[in-house]
Amino acid sequence: MALSLVEAAERDGRLIVGKPDQILIEPSSGNTGIALALVCRLRDYHLKVVLPTNVSPERRQLLLAFGAEIIDSPGAEGSNGAVRLAQRLSEENPEWVFLYQYANPANPLAHYSTTGPEILADVPEITHFVAGLGTSGTLMGVGRFLKERRPDVQIWAVEPPSGEIVDGLRSLDDGYVPPIFTDNDGEHLLNRKVIVRARESIEWTRKLTEVGLFVGLSSGAAMAGAVKCAATIDDEVSATIVTLIADDGWKYLSTGAWSDDVDDVVERAKSIIYF
Repeated sequence: MALSLVEAAERDGRLIVGKPDQILIEPSSGNTGIALALVCRLRDYHLKVVLPTNVSPERRQLLLAFGAEIIDSPGAEGSNGAVRLAQRLSEENPEWVFLYQYANPANPLAHYSTTGPEILADVPEITHFVAGLGTSGTLMGVGRFLKERRPDVQIWAVEPPSGEIVDGLRSLDDGYVPPIFTDNDGEHLLNRKVIVRARESIEWTRKLTEVGLFVGLSSGAAMAGAVKCAATIDDEVSATIVTLIADDGWKYLSTGAWSDDVDDVVERAKSIIYF
């Protein structure tokens, strides 16, 4: 998706291929920012990442390793605060290129063109697709691709309760609805939204290690959502549920998510952005 954003900017002339020192700015809680930092390092662009101060240090360190410049935003404002600051800075510096993953059609298009076809090719019997609601790019892109080819496939979004931080997820009730969600008629594309709390996300992240998967907490949240989806299906009905695990666990080792008491980790989630 990050590569898709950059390539779209190159095609429409906002970025000039081969011109050094062009500046990009993007809000991120770390993961898309890391991918963009890698792409920009390889293409000789300078990336400024607006990053909440309360992300895990591993993400901050990797951004710096790839040469990104970090602009701190207030941790208490979360990712919504990073978005607001990036918007203001881009308005004050019109020569900077603001890719804006939350509104850029290249985001869902990347998943429509790659993730969706891969899922359908590998799992043609799919009946449900369950994914976290962050930028909504994965849900909108994959969902539209699947619905066009399998209209009966259900698309489920995983979101936290309003006001509660859950790794990698966004509640639309918290006041910020990503433009690509509305642009792609997300309310009609989704069949259902399922609530996953921080504790459930942490518990399922730990359970995934039992089958050899060391993944980030957004993946635990997605898995918890998929299990809730399965629980709604009658035993005599055949269903194939696909969810998407999009992050590695090593970026979160400093949070103690696997080693500390679950209650302590849940409490820590109120002050540390795990996604």
